[in-house]
Amino acid sequence: MTDMKKIVPFYYSINGNVEEDKILLEPIKYSLQSSDAHPYKRITSIFNYWLKLSPDKFQQIDEIMQMVFNVCIIFDDIQDEAIMRIGFPVTHSVYGLYYSINAANYLELIAYQKLINLHPMAVKIVIEQFMEYFKGQGMDFYWKENFICPTEKDYHSLALRKSAWIIELVVKLMKLFSTYEEDVLSLASTLGLYRQIHDDYCNLRHDEDTNENSYCDDLTEGKMSFLIIHALKNNPDDKKLINILKQRSKNIEVKRYCVKILESYGSFKYAKDVLDELDKKMRTEIDRLGGNPTFVKFLDELKNKMLKTRI
Repeated sequence: MTDMKKIVPFYYSINGNVEEDKILLEPIKYSLQSSDAHPYKRITSIFNYWLKLSPDKFQQIDEIMQMVFNVCIIFDDIQDEAIMRIGFPVTHSVYGLYYSINAANYLELIAYQKLINLHPMAVKIVIEQFMEYFKGQGMDFYWKENFICPTEKDYHSLALRKSAWIIELVVKLMKLFSTYEEDVLSLASTLGLYRQIHDDYCNLRHDEDTNENSYCDDLTEGKMSFLIIHALKNNPDDKKLINILKQRSKNIEVKRYCVKILESYGSFKYAKDVLDELDKKMRTEIDRLGGNPTFVKFLDELKNKMLKTRI
């Protein structure tokens, strides 16, 4: 679990009242429990293998990245009407909707305070990347609410906005202080696409530790995930899937039936094949750049997680 004594003070505003900030950011302190185990927390270290920032700049960017990420976690859970996140009840179910939203908004503004002092270009970079994130979120909601099945190409664009934005954000901020000349941004984009498809795949698989409330919750959200898109596009006459999505069902047996349909349509195999190709592409690029054992270990862990999940 995160050491609150070390990390929380950085979240306080530059000129604010510390005791007041403790109250205003109480939901953030709670959300750190669930975000601490998220793979994105390691992105800064992974790319620093090449970019080699000074310790002080690395710490500043890493902490700002964690702030931005925690803001998105809270909004994400609210928008998805989530119940659990990595074994913890979501923040707004503990602290309430309005308190949680206010804390997230306040933390975002504190992050901008830190960015102004980091580099003249830092705020511009974060605004641009945040806009990509919100565009991705918006299109995802539009497809869900209107039961529109996008093309795989459109899904790729959305995945880059929803998952790659924060990886690209970290790389762009780090590049402000690095003399490394090779392009690692394309690798960051590929990793973002991989992560989104990987998340979609793992959400529809489960292991023995899966909580009943979180079992295939993408189906309860009505999400147009990578596997759903593959199944719908290749079986347009079968209306069962789209009707199940419209129900926003929480019934575990209905969701199990939907998973069996996806399995019969080869959607899991297709997603795994695409993930294997993206994995191979990233490892080839890593080799071209001279290797990165931290990155390779990260990819190995993601691959092992996918292999361990089952229906």
